[in-house]
Amino acid sequence: MTLLECNLPGIPKLRSGKVREVFDLGDSLLIVATDRISAFDCILPTGIPRKGEVLTQMTAFWYGVLDFVPNHFLTARFEAFPAVLHPFEAQLRNRSMLVRKANPLPVECVARGHIAGSGWKEYQTAGTVGGHEVPAGLLQSAKLPAPLFTPSTKAESGHDENITWKECRRILGDELAIQVRDLTIDLYEHGCAHASRAGILIADTKFEFGLADGELILIDECLTPDSSRFWPANLWNPGSNPPSYDKQFVRDYLETLDWDKTPPAPELPADVAEKTSAKYIEAFEQLTGLKLP
Repeated sequence: MTLLECNLPGIPKLRSGKVREVFDLGDSLLIVATDRISAFDCILPTGIPRKGEVLTQMTAFWYGVLDFVPNHFLTARFEAFPAVLHPFEAQLRNRSMLVRKANPLPVECVARGHIAGSGWKEYQTAGTVGGHEVPAGLLQSAKLPAPLFTPSTKAESGHDENITWKECRRILGDELAIQVRDLTIDLYEHGCAHASRAGILIADTKFEFGLADGELILIDECLTPDSSRFWPANLWNPGSNPPSYDKQFVRDYLETLDWDKTPPAPELPADVAEKTSAKYIEAFEQLTGLKLP
């Protein structure tokens, strides 16, 4: 079943984002990843089969790999969920996880190892990436001399806005800003090392952090196709934009339409949704070495 909305009668829903819905269980939170997909800041009416399962299972996998940083993850095993959730198995199994409560920091922590996306656009106009000085003459998708920390503000809807390191320090304070910067780069480098053994380059990714009982912890999704740019290593060629394991099929289709990229978004043909689903599943299975449950 493709899940576009999750409602659990009797369980308070705290918020509903572009993809995830968050419920309050008292001493913990339940995060449910739906099959919703957004493009050009619009949520599409068509779901991507099994997308929410990929996002949840991949996040659980990475929390195990990156366990040198404390995180909010408790379990993604439905059997370990409290009994009050058991009547909702059809909506929850494989696509939801229990997490510790935390106060999210108001900054998205982005790591860039290659010059792509908004970083490439900025480089073409200003010669910088996220405000950082980088060498002249770099090609699109080229590897940067060292990973960069390029923070942004968090937006409930619409695009996150890139901010400078100075602005990040103003928002978080120097000590906390330095902590999240260093952890972001460390997590990214460890993720890249694992992914490279699976034949995948992580061009960039974003992490989120929160505070729980005064401790800085990693929260939300982690190194998924929604939060990262994954490239097949064997197809990477500086000077071009490699195909990626994400929603590119969706973007490519929407670009062929006479649509002004404002709501309401159009329906997706079944074949576009299925191809996108296959890419998400392929990314999961190649990176983890596991079959999607």
